[in-house]
Amino acid sequence: MGVDCTVRFPAGSVPAWDSVKSQLARVGESAPLRMIDGLPAFPDETPDEGWRELRIGFTAGMVTLRKGTEALTCVVWGNADAALFAARDHLAWACAAAGSGVVETPSGEVPAPEFARLAGISPA
Repeated sequence: MGVDCTVRFPAGSVPAWDSVKSQLARVGESAPLRMIDGLPAFPDETPDEGWRELRIGFTAGMVTLRKGTEALTCVVWGNADAALFAARDHLAWACAAAGSGVVETPSGEVPAPEFARLAGISPA
């Protein structure tokens, strides 16, 4: 079973992967792609605009990114360790920062700067 973190965006404004990847670079994550829609990907590949699911490599393991019409959802396995949950949070922050989104947390929706503070993320 997966544990997810959803980032919501204004209608029709889900950011492109390259924008998310640029935000990840600000926190020292190279985030190579491993899969696009269930197929192997080159690490530096840019997915087509119509992608539905990406698998992204982090030092701690792999995080899945699912795209909806107005949201991106970051997913890790339920048995993930603290480092993999931190990678998921980095990805959620990067998504929110790239597209002016809000991250859904147990205490409500928060914008990227507030989520960074809550998650201990320090972008450059």
